[in-house]
Amino acid sequence: MFLTLMKGKIHRATVTQAHLNYVGSITVDETLMQLAGILPNEQVQVVNVNTGARLITYAIPGPAGSGVIGLNGAAARLVQVGDVVIIIAYALLTPEEAKMFRPRVVFVDAHNRPTATTLGEAAEMRDNA
Repeated sequence: MFLTLMKGKIHRATVTQAHLNYVGSITVDETLMQLAGILPNEQVQVVNVNTGARLITYAIPGPAGSGVIGLNGAAARLVQVGDVVIIIAYALLTPEEAKMFRPRVVFVDAHNRPTATTLGEAAEMRDNA
């Protein structure tokens, strides 16, 4: 049996671009992807804090340090520039692995610059708005 656990996430990032006429995906600042442990082409869930919309796509790296968070293709219809999103990657783990696993959480400021990274969920309870 496998359990699906959050592997890593970028918490409350601001959407900087939305490109409808693109083949799909979410473009994410490469530095943020690395900090969250998200690999190029990895499946991610995107949660729009402004609207409650949720979607699944795959991550592609944008220029490191750029702060880019861009929804591409059909996903661009579910966000607007300026919306706040949470980008989550998951992993399938055995129950034994799950007991020891700690996800990576990356907190960002309004310009998508990392402000803190944690292992586990404890720090997420603070107000990061």
